[in-house]
Amino acid sequence: MFHKKNQQANMKNINDDLIALKQEINSTIRPIKLIAVSKTHSEAAILEAINAGQQDFGENYAQEMSSKAINLENHSISWHFIGTIQSNKTKLIAKHASWVHTLTTPQHAKRLNDQRAEDSPPLNILIEVNISNEESKGGLKSYAEIYELAKVVTDLPRLKLKGLMGMPSNTKDEQLLKQQFNLLSQYLYQLNQNGFELEHLSMGMSNDYKIAIECGSTMIRIGSKIFGERNYDK
Repeated sequence: MFHKKNQQANMKNINDDLIALKQEINSTIRPIKLIAVSKTHSEAAILEAINAGQQDFGENYAQEMSSKAINLENHSISWHFIGTIQSNKTKLIAKHASWVHTLTTPQHAKRLNDQRAEDSPPLNILIEVNISNEESKGGLKSYAEIYELAKVVTDLPRLKLKGLMGMPSNTKDEQLLKQQFNLLSQYLYQLNQNGFELEHLSMGMSNDYKIAIECGSTMIRIGSKIFGERNYDK
């Protein structure tokens, strides 16, 4: 009985927290796509978020995303792959994802393109940029690299390049965060000046999304603020 009450209380929090977060971001100066990062969280938690009006969910692991996508296929969900791409998992990503936020190589772009079903919509692609310049984070580090990969993606018929993604340093230094987020915005501007027509900046998580929105973010990836802390023991 205690477990059941605890579960109901948690579900209520997901609903309330989602509604409050959506009200907050809907008051901003541009439309913001909220991605609920559901990695390690249960399908029951995802269903509660769906009942609160959420449609976009982020997953870091291709097999976990695939399993959830199959089990929840009767629901209207856009799956966002936000983890490191592995070559032996591109088939799962190409099959189940609507968005990929972490493209960094032409090889993975070509695999995703070739493995995307012809009768599926093009797979929306964001190029990952290492805006913090930290070795522990993935992503491209120069505009030249970004530009060359962007050209590759635009030539692939089953992919649709939509913008850039970046993760800042894990810091409370607002000036440093703004500097890193603004770098990603600058790269997007440069791409568009060079003939691309991109609109999305995926930047901002539970601890820094407000600053990210100030710096031009159009997509924020929120996990713990919606679902609570992750359980990696499952």
